[in-house]
Amino acid sequence: MQTLEDVYADYALLEADDRYRQLIDLGRALEPMPDALKTDATLVRGCSASVWVYPATRPDGRLHFLADSNAAITKGIIALVLLAVQDCAPAEILATDIDAALAPFDLGRQLSSNRTQGIPNMIALIRETAARYAA
Repeated sequence: MQTLEDVYADYALLEADDRYRQLIDLGRALEPMPDALKTDATLVRGCSASVWVYPATRPDGRLHFLADSNAAITKGIIALVLLAVQDCAPAEILATDIDAALAPFDLGRQLSSNRTQGIPNMIALIRETAARYAA
């Protein structure tokens, strides 16, 4: 599994169009999310595209997220967000500054505000989920 650092090492060397392609490829590489899990309960509010995030617990208590979007770039963004927290314990997720982990990608400058407006909501949903499981 790639890390955020691995992805950024490639991302930093790319031109804008290739960065879009890299995000799209990250989204394509996401584990498939069954349509039955794409419900109102798993929908991330406040995104211009539809984004769904579903948590599952591993036997050791770590959280594994399934995610999908109906927009290729947005699917890549949620894939990037998940790289910061995938398969971590709830307490680890709560201790992770996801915004800081994503900061090197400078998504606000690379993408339109329509594409990035939902990122805080994606992060908030993941943090709220981790808080529920940590309790």
